[in-house]
Amino acid sequence: MLQVNKPTSEINRDFAEADGSPSQTLTSYLDIIRRQFPTMVAIVSACVILALLYLFTAAPLFTSTASMVIDTRKVQLFQQQSVLGDIAVDSATVETQVEILKSENISLAVIRDLHLTEDPEFTGSGTGLLGAIMGSVSGLFSSGRAPSEFELTRKALGVFEKSRTIKRLGLTYVMEIGFTSRDPQKAARIANAIADAYIVDQLEAKYQATRRASVWLQDRIKELRTQASAAQKAVVDFKIANNIVDSGGRLMNEQQLAEVNSQLVMAHASTAEAKARMDRINDILKQDVPDANVTDALKNDTIVKLRGQYVDMASKESIWSAKYGRDHLAAVNLRTQMAEIKKNIQDELRRIQESYKSDYDIAQTREEAIKSSLANVVSESQLTNQAQIQLRELESTAQSYQAMYDNFLQRYMESVQQQSFPITEARVISAATAPLVKSAPKTLVILAGALLGGLMLGLGAALAREFSDKVFRTTGQVEEQLGSNCVAILPALGVPASATAFPGKLGRKKNNPEPDLLRYVVDNPLSRFSEAVRSLKVAIDLNSIVRENRVLAVTSTLPNEGKSTLSTNLAQLIAHGGARVILVDADLRNPSLSRALLPDAKAGLVDVVAHKAQLDDVVSIDPQTKLAILPAGTTSKLLHTNEVLASKPMRDLVALLRAKYDYVVLDMPPMAPVVDVRVTSPFVDSFVFVVEWGKTKIDVVRHNLRGAPEIHDKLLGVVLNKADTKLLSRYESYHGRYYYQKYYARYGYVE
Repeated sequence: MLQVNKPTSEINRDFAEADGSPSQTLTSYLDIIRRQFPTMVAIVSACVILALLYLFTAAPLFTSTASMVIDTRKVQLFQQQSVLGDIAVDSATVETQVEILKSENISLAVIRDLHLTEDPEFTGSGTGLLGAIMGSVSGLFSSGRAPSEFELTRKALGVFEKSRTIKRLGLTYVMEIGFTSRDPQKAARIANAIADAYIVDQLEAKYQATRRASVWLQDRIKELRTQASAAQKAVVDFKIANNIVDSGGRLMNEQQLAEVNSQLVMAHASTAEAKARMDRINDILKQDVPDANVTDALKNDTIVKLRGQYVDMASKESIWSAKYGRDHLAAVNLRTQMAEIKKNIQDELRRIQESYKSDYDIAQTREEAIKSSLANVVSESQLTNQAQIQLRELESTAQSYQAMYDNFLQRYMESVQQQSFPITEARVISAATAPLVKSAPKTLVILAGALLGGLMLGLGAALAREFSDKVFRTTGQVEEQLGSNCVAILPALGVPASATAFPGKLGRKKNNPEPDLLRYVVDNPLSRFSEAVRSLKVAIDLNSIVRENRVLAVTSTLPNEGKSTLSTNLAQLIAHGGARVILVDADLRNPSLSRALLPDAKAGLVDVVAHKAQLDDVVSIDPQTKLAILPAGTTSKLLHTNEVLASKPMRDLVALLRAKYDYVVLDMPPMAPVVDVRVTSPFVDSFVFVVEWGKTKIDVVRHNLRGAPEIHDKLLGVVLNKADTKLLSRYESYHGRYYYQKYYARYGYVE
């Protein structure tokens, strides 16, 4: 499809749009994979080959596992608490035990017990190809002397720790001990040795701790015994000094105080009773004859008898007085006897009064004596109580020392028992056995890892190559980055590296074994290269509908991109078709086309422009295609070639050529090194821009076209030259060999 050239403003907009990165979709990534598929296959294959090489050379490894549990229900032979105290087993404790299992003490104990410093697996370079390589590499850096015992131990320790695995199973109290070795029996033996070394280490740690505690307790017991004896002696001495005597668990003064106080209460009661009797007898004495209740209360037989006699006589006296009168002698005698009896009663009462008074006085005296004794006891008790404060402190100190002594003595006896029979919380619940299947290298895992790693590396390399590939490879890149059509893709012709850029000569024989690149369309008219040049000719003819398109200039960005080859073959193709065509070598800085086609020419374009020669004298004709060729001429002394190309004689010459020929093909110099191309835009109808496929940088081409908008305005299209058709099929499948090979095979086309 032909694209009409755009104005400068649209060109700049196209360049601005081309600066932005296109959005990467799934299709674009699939395209990247398709384009870089050989690279990815090579990387994946290399990774798989390396994995297979490793699997064939690596020695098989076997892993044996033992299980150990921290038993929270341990059974102690002696049912007593540990001297050091039993630590509660929790998650942190189990993790601590895991770290203890990983410690160097356990590892070194196993290395010593099993003599692993004498095992080549732990101190040598290993077996197999990989081991031999590692041994050779390590030998390059060794000093040659025999390693010391310390060095062997440290080396064995390093290998041991790499081969050992210790982990906790979930949230349980179970720890898994694993060891990997080339020998399955050795792996099981070492795994069990690790568990045994851990248990022995725990027992030894408890034994040492208990032994240290016993020594400390023994010294402390001696000290406490001395302190307890001194405290008890201080208590006894203080009691003697302060006259404090114990009796029945109580102090003597306390007992005396209680007894005297009890006696005082009893004495006070006796005094009150004696006083009551004395007061009562005093009241009775005030009566002439006490009544019967008084006599009964006194319980005195004499008074009771006299009282009875008195009552009888009073009865008789009453009878006689009533019968014979009060003056009767019998009545008078009775009254006299009654008076005598009354007097006797009064005397007896006075005697009793004196007795009661005596009892009262005795009770008072006894009470006073007891009060005095109580006062003395209280005084002594107060002094004793003051001393008891210090006594209690001394007794408390003595009791504390004694309790500490008893406690430490008991703990000492327990430590002696535990020292003779230490126990540990850990026990093996599953001993390690020799594994039947190797644990490494895992064939499927390694191959899968190699395949996955190769795919990732391949994809990474593909993306890296794709994003770092800043060259033109597709027609889409040309249209997107340059805003112009890609009118043709020329395949690489496969010239040997030793060949010159333009080995052909005008009129070269066909039986020459090397291909003549400058006549390729003539020598190989049915080749794919010739078809691509024909597509360029079609684009030229179609563009002629829009504007005159007879003067064509072929240029490139950099040298050696194939512009001269294209310009020559294009001119040969058009001329071979019957048109009048002239090929002009306008690369005055490096006229390589002239050197290749007409190496013996003495005059040319420069001479015609300078009016030193006539056009017909310097033009050569190809006898086969009738192509007219105008060489560059003498250019060795030219300093300003751009002035020659921009001069009026040059424009007049192009006008003359336009009149005489149907097509004028100008082989121009590259744009990057020189500015000659830009000055030819006034008399050139269209420019054909040659870009080397897969080599010329995109930014270089864009930079040169940005700086020459007048060329871009007249740009017919871009030709991708030297394309690798095999690789091209991965970038644009419709340009691949698949779509052309059947047709080429049928009609004898040459690739």
